[in-house]
Amino acid sequence: MNPLRQLAELGQSIWVDNLQRSYITKGTLKKFIDEDGLTGLTSNPTIFQKAVSGSEDYEDLFAEAKGKGVSGNDLYEKLAVRDVQGAADILRPVYDARKGQDGYASLEVSPRLAHDTQATLEEARRLWKTLSRPNVMIKVPGTEAGVPAFEQLTAEGINVNVTLLFSQERYRKIAEAYVSGLEKFAASGGDVSKVASVASFFVSRIDSIVDKEIEKKVKAGATAEQKKALDTLSGKVAIANAKLAYRAFKEIFGSARWKTLAAKGARVQRVLWASTSTKNPKLRDVLYVEELIGRDTVNTLPPATIDAFRDHGKVRASLEEDLAGAEETMRQLEASGISMKTVTEELATDGIRLFSESFDQLLSAVGEKLGAK
Repeated sequence: MNPLRQLAELGQSIWVDNLQRSYITKGTLKKFIDEDGLTGLTSNPTIFQKAVSGSEDYEDLFAEAKGKGVSGNDLYEKLAVRDVQGAADILRPVYDARKGQDGYASLEVSPRLAHDTQATLEEARRLWKTLSRPNVMIKVPGTEAGVPAFEQLTAEGINVNVTLLFSQERYRKIAEAYVSGLEKFAASGGDVSKVASVASFFVSRIDSIVDKEIEKKVKAGATAEQKKALDTLSGKVAIANAKLAYRAFKEIFGSARWKTLAAKGARVQRVLWASTSTKNPKLRDVLYVEELIGRDTVNTLPPATIDAFRDHGKVRASLEEDLAGAEETMRQLEASGISMKTVTEELATDGIRLFSESFDQLLSAVGEKLGAK
């Protein structure tokens, strides 16, 4: 059996972390659904930047807009909305069959708004209304400003994919904001069974940063004993961090407070593992899929990782294995002088910066296409 399909038996959904026009027009997304059992799709500014710069998929929109005074930003939004709506329509049978548990396509608010609560709220509401599909999610960054925006959007019954989560502490804030938002929605007479959300917890980037810190410490003159201790941490921290975040998920969504909402039909906010392609060539290319398999989770994979897991992925219920070992890994990290708080804060800042740069490059590429003769 296709290993990707086996994951559903253990309660995990697989979404594709990619989108371009050909996914809709050439049947790529439909093939992922039919052959691999994929049940959703995520996009971000980097994905759209690559799609616009590296394909001819959008020439119809560029040709139509030329000479009409359309801004690059407005044209980007038009093509992004068209693609996400198209993906959502292809995923609608999944959404219907799974009664709203799956079948979602996500579109991100501008990363330029990451530190502005009110502007994030306004753009998220506008995109939700423009997309006009029950099976879309608006992506909002899990920044300090994003937390209250997310809670308010949930209180209005809007589906949100909270992105760029790295720390367990910030994850807890997001999960608690979801519960509070749903309580407000229920109090206003809203049907909580119609609201869905995921918390996108980033994985591989953590190991990339930690491994660089380990390398610095080794080069700075670590003793043989210190080097041995540091080596045992390489490639282990991201998975340990994710496992402990999932433990927090089980605690929050197993509470009496949550059960009151669940009795009204509320859905848990599933943890979505993001950034799950392996960056270190020394690690197994499907490591971050195989080690994070558990119920009520999503793993969003780029096409290359989908192909790799289909080919040689091993399926087991791994997410709750050896939690004591995960705790020990995090303890050893701090003991080695590497601060997880510093690592996750750096990653969150870098994530916003990288998405902002991609967004600027995207608008530049759209502008160039608009101006091309």
